[in-house]
Amino acid sequence: MIKFLDLNKINERFRPQIDEQIKEILNSGRFIHGNYNKLFCEHFARFCQTKFCLGVSNGLAALTIILKAFDFSYGDEIIVPANTFIATILAITENNLKPVFVEPSLDNYNIDIDKIEKAITSRTKAIIPVHLYGQAVQMDKIINIAKKYNLKVIEDAAQAHGAIYQNKRVGSFADAAAFSFYPGKNLGCCGDGGAITTNDEFLFDKMIAISNYGSNKKYFSVCKGINSRLDEIQAAILDTKLNFLDEDNERRRAISKFYRENIKNKKIILPEVYDEKAHVWHIFAIRTKERDILQSYLMKNGIETIIHYPIPPHKQKSYIEYNNLSLPITEQIHNEELSLPISPVMTKQEVSYIVENINKY
Repeated sequence: MIKFLDLNKINERFRPQIDEQIKEILNSGRFIHGNYNKLFCEHFARFCQTKFCLGVSNGLAALTIILKAFDFSYGDEIIVPANTFIATILAITENNLKPVFVEPSLDNYNIDIDKIEKAITSRTKAIIPVHLYGQAVQMDKIINIAKKYNLKVIEDAAQAHGAIYQNKRVGSFADAAAFSFYPGKNLGCCGDGGAITTNDEFLFDKMIAISNYGSNKKYFSVCKGINSRLDEIQAAILDTKLNFLDEDNERRRAISKFYRENIKNKKIILPEVYDEKAHVWHIFAIRTKERDILQSYLMKNGIETIIHYPIPPHKQKSYIEYNNLSLPITEQIHNEELSLPISPVMTKQEVSYIVENINKY
């Protein structure tokens, strides 16, 4: 069986160093807001080409804290791609804001930038572009629209660690950006973790307080905050892995290129790329009208695949108020998408075997 993602094999590369770090942390007795958290945030900010980085508990928390820090009013509107993971929407509604769904481009699956202005109203306060599957949104165009209408921009970079657009890393374009370090991410920890990057010092200080019970000083609350902190063990693991992220992303790009050049099946729609550096291939998403049959066929041949995502946010039971929205492009993607295995530890033989079986289908 070729696993969709072999986390044991990925983490085993770093096992000796991680074991030593965990031992050191256990001996120190410092598990929250320690030296590893400080070091990782410094290193990740430098990596993302930003001034500041705040470690938090997960990617959803990162988005939630950013939106909370802006003090938007009840019912204000946030423009968001309809084709995204549910966490993007949850962060909006958790802050009593209204998501305004914009259809994606069928070419790259990211928000269709040409449709954004039509969705802007007097209540619109921000745009959340999602770098879906690992491909950076064309952020210069987003920023221009935001400036025109005086809107905030928040990058959902949960799937795009290290992607480069116009010589800048994702996470450095917007007012603030949210990252997830869920174990399966290109930069993943061994549990839950997340981060926020920004160049705005005032916003950064405010988000520090929000993430720590509303306090910049213990027992002194300056705002209504939450508890969302990156723990020392996860920070240490992430700091180790960060040194290898660019190398791992290059391996993902090589696998993607092999897939795109060698999969020759008319029933399969391959992903399109406008710039190789702008995509880090967190997910290699193909489309086919025979998705369920293909997935079953591949499983019988020892190839595990995953669907990202079977139900779009506006069709979820948790968002019944949006169930009647007509978003045909989003729904088409969610009905046809299938993710092939892609990771830096896959062998050439495994990748060739997958291509061979898809071409036989």
